[in-house]
Amino acid sequence: MALSGKIILEVGIQVAAAKFFDIFTKQLRNVKDICERVQGARLYEGGDDDLWYSSNSVVQWTSIVGGKATTYKERIEVIDVENKLVRFKLFDDDITESYSNLEITLQASGFNDRGGSVTWTIEYEKINEDVVAPFGFVELLDISTKDVVLYLLKA
Repeated sequence: MALSGKIILEVGIQVAAAKFFDIFTKQLRNVKDICERVQGARLYEGGDDDLWYSSNSVVQWTSIVGGKATTYKERIEVIDVENKLVRFKLFDDDITESYSNLEITLQASGFNDRGGSVTWTIEYEKINEDVVAPFGFVELLDISTKDVVLYLLKA
């Protein structure tokens, strides 16, 4: 059984890809108020209250993952504005119980100002063969994508 893997989720969106991308970079602190499954978030280290998306900042999240409250820290590893791509590294707290590495990449692609798609890629390495793939994060990302789209449609 493989200890590492990759899961890809592609979701169609009815908003401009740039606006969706901005939520997860320039407005990251608002995700806790937009997404139903995100129970809490706080700037843990670096940055300031307005700049959660800086490369030296760490955010601690509590989200419903796989039906239970899960706490983890997150650092932005890459922001590629031109390609609307951002990569997050998740670590510490509940993550280390199952994974030695867990990274999530978001890439937003636009057909026009009225829609496009979001591709989430989860790359992981389990600590042992008994750990299941992070399918709970797939559900979290799918539901959160829909929450962000609804928020942007109302804005």
